[in-house]
Amino acid sequence: MSIFGSILSKLGIGEAHADEAPERPVEAPESTPEVSSAPPVKAIKEVDVVANLAAMASANSQKLNWKVSIVDLMKLLGLDSSFSARKELAAELECPEEKMADSAQMNIWLHKTVLQKLAENGGNIPADLLD
Repeated sequence: MSIFGSILSKLGIGEAHADEAPERPVEAPESTPEVSSAPPVKAIKEVDVVANLAAMASANSQKLNWKVSIVDLMKLLGLDSSFSARKELAAELECPEEKMADSAQMNIWLHKTVLQKLAENGGNIPADLLD
């Protein structure tokens, strides 16, 4: 599983797709040719990421500032937060090369991008954390 996939899973976002319609369309009976044979589209279940992370933070003995630090966010989720793991995550999310060359810039980009990707995948992220 990818590192970002692990982040989604730890937050319960990957589970939101488990009840989606089947991939193969259901054939409509011949007597009703106007009926669409495509499966129904279901909305992605929204996950309150902030509430989940706040609960994890309150149960954690360390004071982790996950709202601004990718290292703290990864630690809070129980993931490897080493430089090599963050570099792998940055490559997975297609971080620009110039930011990959500077660990501080990479970390800033990575934190912002992870939050944006969480929002794109059904995570409820407030606008102030996406700026």
